[in-house]
Amino acid sequence: MRTGKKLGVGLIAAALAMSAIGCANNGENGGNTASPESNATNTPADSKTEKVKILYSMWGSAAEGSTTQAVADKFNASQDRIEVEVQAIPWENYMTKLNTLATAGQLPDTGMLQEGGVIQWSSEGMLNDVSAMYEGSDSKPLDSLAYKHQGNTVAYAAANEILLLYYNKDMFDKANVPYPPAALDQAWTWDEFVAAAKKLTIDKNGKHSGEEGFDAQSIVQYGTSVENLSWQLETWALSNGGGFYSEDGTEVRIGEDASIEAIQKVADLYLKDHVAPLSVGQTDDGIQRTIIAGTVAMATNGQWNIGTSLNTAKEEGLKYGVAVLPYLKDKVTLNTGGANVVFSQTKHPEEAMEWLKWYNSEENNWALISSGIWMPTLDKWYKDETFTRKWVENPNFPPYEEYKSAVVDYAQSDAARPAAWFYTNYTTDFNTLLGSVLGDVWTGKTTAKEAISKNLDALKAAHAGSK
Repeated sequence: MRTGKKLGVGLIAAALAMSAIGCANNGENGGNTASPESNATNTPADSKTEKVKILYSMWGSAAEGSTTQAVADKFNASQDRIEVEVQAIPWENYMTKLNTLATAGQLPDTGMLQEGGVIQWSSEGMLNDVSAMYEGSDSKPLDSLAYKHQGNTVAYAAANEILLLYYNKDMFDKANVPYPPAALDQAWTWDEFVAAAKKLTIDKNGKHSGEEGFDAQSIVQYGTSVENLSWQLETWALSNGGGFYSEDGTEVRIGEDASIEAIQKVADLYLKDHVAPLSVGQTDDGIQRTIIAGTVAMATNGQWNIGTSLNTAKEEGLKYGVAVLPYLKDKVTLNTGGANVVFSQTKHPEEAMEWLKWYNSEENNWALISSGIWMPTLDKWYKDETFTRKWVENPNFPPYEEYKSAVVDYAQSDAARPAAWFYTNYTTDFNTLLGSVLGDVWTGKTTAKEAISKNLDALKAAHAGSK
C-alpha cells in the first residue's frame, strides 16, 4: 500500500468500512467529480444573496465522493454564508490533475495533499499560510501536527498518528517476560528490548536466541520486528542522536555515524541477534505479517493499526497490548498525518479555512477516531481527561490507562517529533531511493555504512530535488 495513501487523510481504504456505518460522521472519504469550469474561485459571490462557493478536492472514487459530500452538506446547512462542493479525483491521477489545474490557474480553493507534497507545493507558492485558522479557538492542533515552511504554517494534519510498540500478551505470559512499558519514563533501552526479544524467540526445539544449541534456521516464533519502511527508520536515527535531516530540513544527516549505526542495529535484529524475521522494507503490512499472523511477539508500527486490523484480530481472540518504543540514546516516536491545504489561487482563503476547521473537527471524523484508525488533532483531547475518556473508553481500544500512557501521553510528550515531511522537501524521492539503497543491508550483503556512504551524494541530490 502506498505510504501517502496509508496515513492521515490518506487512510481511504480503511475508512470506507467506517463510512458505511455513518457517512455523516466520516469527513475524509471522497467527493463528487466536478469539472474545472465549476471551480468556485472563478465564481464571484454576492454576499447579500449568494453563498461563497468553495471547491474542495480529494482523491477517491465516486462512492467515496458521495460520503464526503454528505458531510459537506451538513456544513452547508449549518450556516448561510458558505457552500462547499467536493471534487473527487482518482488516486492514480490526483497529483497530475492538480498540476494541470495549477498551470491553468484553476485549482480548487482547498483540498487534500499527500504528506510528501506539502512543502514542495508551499515552496512553489501554491499554498496559503493557515496560521490564523485556530485564532480565538479554545483548542488548537498539537504543535507537532503543523506543516511549516520558512516559519509559516502552511497546513495542519487532518489526523494524528504516532509509532508504537505492539505486543502479544499471551506470548509474553507464556515466556514469563514482563510486558514492555506503557509509561515513557520506564521505556526500555535498546539493549533491554533486544534481551526481551531473545527470551521470546524460539526455535523448533524450544531453544531461545543466544542459548546454546539455538538454531537460527528453524525459528518458529520471533521476539520482535522493527518496521523498516524508510520514513519510519528515521525514528531510530533520531533516537541515536542522528537523523535523516537537520532540524531546519536544509541538510542531509543520514551519512553521520549515529544515523548509520541506528539503521545497522535494526538490520542486526535479523542478521546477528536472530530475534526478527527478514523484512526488506517494501510492504506496509507489518502488523498483519507479525502480530496478527501470530509469529512475532512484539512489533513496531503506527497507531492506525488498531482500527485497520487489530480490532478484527482482537475479536478473533488476539490479546495484544501497546507500549512506548524502546530507545537508543533519546526517547523518540514519529507522528504523522496527511494534510488539508488552502491553495493560494483561491479568492476566498478565510472561507476555505473556516470549512477546513469545521471539517477537521473530531466530531466530523468520529467514526474514524472511535474505531482507532485516526487520533484527534486538537490538544484538548490529550490534555482534558473528559475528552480523553470520551475518545478512549470504548471496546475498540486497549485498557484506558495502558492506551492513555502509551499513546495519548506519548503523543503530546517531547518524544513525539514530526515526520520529516512536515518541514522539509522531496521526502518521497529521498525515501524511495533510501529504500532501494538499503535493500542489500537487510539481507546482509552489505552494511549500512557501505551502502549509505556509497550512495550519500545521490541521497543528497534526491533531497535537493535533483534527478
